[in-house]
Order: sequence, then C-alpha cells, then structure tokens
Amino acid sequence: MNFNGTWKVYSEENLEEFLKSIGAPQMIIKMRKEVKPVIIIEQNGKDFTCTVKTPVCTKVHSFSLGKEAEITTVDGRKFKVVQGPHENGKLIAENDKFTSVREIQGDEMIETITAGSITFTSRSKRV
Repeated sequence: MNFNGTWKVYSEENLEEFLKSIGAPQMIIKMRKEVKPVIIIEQNGKDFTCTVKTPVCTKVHSFSLGKEAEITTVDGRKFKVVQGPHENGKLIAENDKFTSVREIQGDEMIETITAGSITFTSRSKRV
C-alpha cells in the first residue's frame, strides 16, 4: 500500500471522546476540535516519517515496521508504540492505551484508533 504523500484530514468522528479517554488536557481538546491537520507520510522500505502539521505546531514521528518507537503528543506527553508490519495493506500501531489502524481505501486514507470502548475515525484525502 502506498501511504507516501500529503494528506489533508477532512472528517473526524469521536475525536473529543478519544482525546478525553487518553487524558488529553481540555485546552488541547478544544484546539484540536477546530483544526484539521495535514499529514505528510514518507516511506522508504520499512522506515517511515510521519509529519503532522497544524497551525499550532508540527510533530514529526519516525518509525520502522516491527520496532518500538516513541511518539510525542501536542501537549508533550510521550507514548511508546510498536508499528506492526503491513497487514493486508494496513499500518497497525499498538500500545497499552490504544490501537491505530491506517489504510488506503480508494483515494482516501482512513485511520481508526480504538482506546477501550472509544473508536475515533479520521478520513483524509491526498493533496
């Protein structure tokens, strides 16, 4: 699956509930509800760089499939995740708080993050 490119988020479902479930501060929840990020993904074999841009900040996360990596949230909290290998064309990242599944469907990138009983879905179009 080709995740390379620049993606603009256009739709999000259950964002606020998800952010609350992972302990995001109210200020971040309020700001994030108003912003649709741009995501730039660069893939080189098993190595990825994912840049998330908002008007407030830019976060860059690098990871390799099958290895543990650290991601930093907008408010500075750090999470360890293991980005599993492609599974049926999907990128799956897991830790003890959530599971993220990213996939391409037609001209969209869909990310579904599950934290406990909360499921957050983000839809992006390539720009």
